[in-house]
Amino acid sequence: MSHPFIENDVSGLETLIGALCDPSIYPHPVQTISQITTHISWVLLTGQFAYKIKKPVNFGFLDFSTLQKRLFFCQEEVRLNQRLTKDLYLEVVPITGTFSHPEFGGNGDVIEYAVKMRQFPSGYMLNNLAVQGELSVETVDQIVDIVADFHASITTAETTSPYGDSKDIKHWFDENFDHIRPLLNDEHQLLQLQTIQTWGNAAWLKLSALMQERKMLGYVRECHGDLHLGNMTLINNTVTLFDCIEFNPMLRWVDVISEVAFLTMDFAHFGYHNYAHRFLNRYLQRTGDYQGLILVRYYQVYRAMVRAKISRLRISQPSTGTISIKQAKLDFSNFANLAEYYISHHQPILIITHGFSGSGKSTVAGQLADKIGVIQIRSDIERKRLFGYSAQATSSSTPGRGLYTPEADVKTYQYLAKLATISLKAGFSTIIDATFLKHAQRQSFQKLAADFGATFLIVDFQASIDELCRRIKARQQDASEATIEVLLQQQTSAEALLTEELTNVIGINSASEDVLQILIKEINRHWEKQI
Repeated sequence: MSHPFIENDVSGLETLIGALCDPSIYPHPVQTISQITTHISWVLLTGQFAYKIKKPVNFGFLDFSTLQKRLFFCQEEVRLNQRLTKDLYLEVVPITGTFSHPEFGGNGDVIEYAVKMRQFPSGYMLNNLAVQGELSVETVDQIVDIVADFHASITTAETTSPYGDSKDIKHWFDENFDHIRPLLNDEHQLLQLQTIQTWGNAAWLKLSALMQERKMLGYVRECHGDLHLGNMTLINNTVTLFDCIEFNPMLRWVDVISEVAFLTMDFAHFGYHNYAHRFLNRYLQRTGDYQGLILVRYYQVYRAMVRAKISRLRISQPSTGTISIKQAKLDFSNFANLAEYYISHHQPILIITHGFSGSGKSTVAGQLADKIGVIQIRSDIERKRLFGYSAQATSSSTPGRGLYTPEADVKTYQYLAKLATISLKAGFSTIIDATFLKHAQRQSFQKLAADFGATFLIVDFQASIDELCRRIKARQQDASEATIEVLLQQQTSAEALLTEELTNVIGINSASEDVLQILIKEINRHWEKQI
């Protein structure tokens, strides 16, 4: 690997940064200054504001080697990050004077540029909260909304652009192994590396056409590029995303599902597998991008190996201390092991719910999806999406009309089967959250499970009529439009479970306090019996 090109001599750089540590040169009150140094920048923390100065380096994939280039990428950094927070990234400020006597915004020749940011408390970075075990469900749900809205609003790559082509995706996947392999001498690690790369080559051959198709469909967009917990913080209890990739457009113009995979991988890395599942499910329910599931495993492996590469490179840097080397070695092993986990085959399971509106299907199915890592597909949401409504929109449909005609039911269950097929094809166990009150509906999904060699289960949700009515009346901000009138119609038209279906049925009283634990125990019993 070649050494980075440095435009200015080392003594000049040290002089400049040293001079910028003088509180008196700033155009606002500064008591003390602290400094953060990375391999590509210096960040000077002044209390109220932070100033980020790019190092004049050229790593190939990143080129800050001239003053003009650093100005451009400073401007890009502000532009890109202001999409997510206008209050944090403020402006690009010129530094004039000399290296030993610099001045912010003076009249002389510009010797450097800095990105001026509003400084935020460091104790609320989400990676730190994750290490401390303090991430909350509310924080995860905030991230879902921010990322889904962000992906919906950002610019889409032109089909003729160089961004997001399947060959380029493979290049960046392979580039990880090219960097890592020369740094390893452990036979087990080398064998593991080869296993992951071999899987990646085979997976790319199967997926490259879909990668290209998704570019044509507009899923390649100008994303964040580095969406992990270390680039998120809480400011006044609100999640704030920062530090988009500005230095290489090829690394930020990516398929949106690649960013989703990155964050799910990072949750898992910190031991929050339940939050990884929750984030993925809620993102899919918000966006409807179930097709992206087919690529999630590939991108999870890619992102895990990116982080493994960074950890391995950190070990090889002479300035890395003993404690940091120990942590970097642990991180490398953890990321490589996570990548290997993602490529392993798991026997899938297809679960359908059965029960009247208000029986607790969606609540328990959502909890189950978080806990055991299945994809939850909600009929209430997908029915509305199919007919052009958002999840929270009111269609004003009544029983037998609008979205709830027999014809609409047929289309809805056909669409649910399509989404289940995608999910199972992608290797994800799946729960279809719907009433399934007709035998034909249940039978078609049992056949689908058989086609994929998946364990098939029906979770029968039971509750008293009083409890059903109470829950329906108490609903707020929910995708379901069920009313008491709908419930009465369901009870009249429902087709009871047949004798031959009962071997696949798990009966659940949704009012039970330990319903989730009972359900997981029963699912595992059926699952293990059929593996």
